[in-house]
Amino acid sequence: MTDRQPTLGVGMVGYAFMGAVHSQAWRSAGRFFDLPLATAMTTLCGRDAAAARAAAERMGWSSVETDWKDLVKRDDVHLVDICTPGDTHAEIAIAALEAGKHVLCEKPLANTVAEAEAMVEAAVAAEQRGVHSMVGFNYRLVPAIALARKLVADGRLGTIRHVRAQYLQDWIVDPGFPLVWRLQKDKAGSGALGDIGAHVIDLAQYVAGSAITGVSGVTETFVTERPLPEASSGLSASGGGGTGPVTVDDAALFTARFKSGALGSFEATRFASGRKNAIRLEVNGSDGSLAFDFESMNELQFHDHTEDVETAGFRRILVTEPTHPYTEAWWPPGHGLGYEHTFIHEVVELVSAIGEGRPPAPSFADGLQVQQVLAAVERSAAAASCWERVRGAG
Repeated sequence: MTDRQPTLGVGMVGYAFMGAVHSQAWRSAGRFFDLPLATAMTTLCGRDAAAARAAAERMGWSSVETDWKDLVKRDDVHLVDICTPGDTHAEIAIAALEAGKHVLCEKPLANTVAEAEAMVEAAVAAEQRGVHSMVGFNYRLVPAIALARKLVADGRLGTIRHVRAQYLQDWIVDPGFPLVWRLQKDKAGSGALGDIGAHVIDLAQYVAGSAITGVSGVTETFVTERPLPEASSGLSASGGGGTGPVTVDDAALFTARFKSGALGSFEATRFASGRKNAIRLEVNGSDGSLAFDFESMNELQFHDHTEDVETAGFRRILVTEPTHPYTEAWWPPGHGLGYEHTFIHEVVELVSAIGEGRPPAPSFADGLQVQQVLAAVERSAAAASCWERVRGAG
């Protein structure tokens, strides 16, 4: 980069877990990748002025706002990064796009299909004015996942027959874990289904290169009451003492059919004891298979079924060579990347698209398609696992 590059001023709304990883991405992307635009961490927005100032100082933001509407109005903010709970995504994103700001919005895109549709409508209108938007499905940007997509696109797996996807966590196995916002439907939209299931839905469709057209699913809430947090903190539920109802699912399972004719099985749970962030994807085709687990995120398992049966089998690919996606900008082969690098790659993709004047991916339309699948799973679960068509999937 040079000093003559145009500068993209970024304003971020929210500063908790997602805000921290997004901040690191904005700090790092231009230092490792040759971007067409320089970026400036212009302002951070949070309701608590003191806490927001402390976060801004810690994470490298130049100023603070306490109302996102003021952030959107600023002339030195050209891109709005939304790291808030899902119930606020639509209002902030639509206002930002209408104000001529590019938008990066965390997943799931919204809490409802109607909200997501309104966001896509705003994004399409903004795109015609050269204003771009992107939804934050960061796991697409794992080098091993990008390689998996390339292998499928290149025909190395032949005709895709099966897709198996799991997202397994255990962070709320303890019934004493408090009733945070992610466990409240009015703020989060859904539980494991939308929060982590959305990721594997997007990954499965992205790697397989085909959309889900129908589902049959079940959901379950294992712990229906949880302690209220002792004190209000950030975006968590307020109050102290007593318990409150959990209004989202703890786990979701569903089968699916893809437009290509492939069959899929999906599982998303926060009750898989011992699994911290196991994102597992296996794709089986007529000519081969691949398998991935995020807990070994620098590896991809690949089987070429056209090889001689005597020596054929799954082989481990260490995805750290400079010829692999994104890895040339980082460390020597064998020196693995981590979770935070997926967000850096996300920033790289977005800023590159803006600088080149092309739509970034994944788009708000991609986010809406995932939202349609989530809604179909919820309808199916409510109707005793009846088969549900994914609306808008063709």
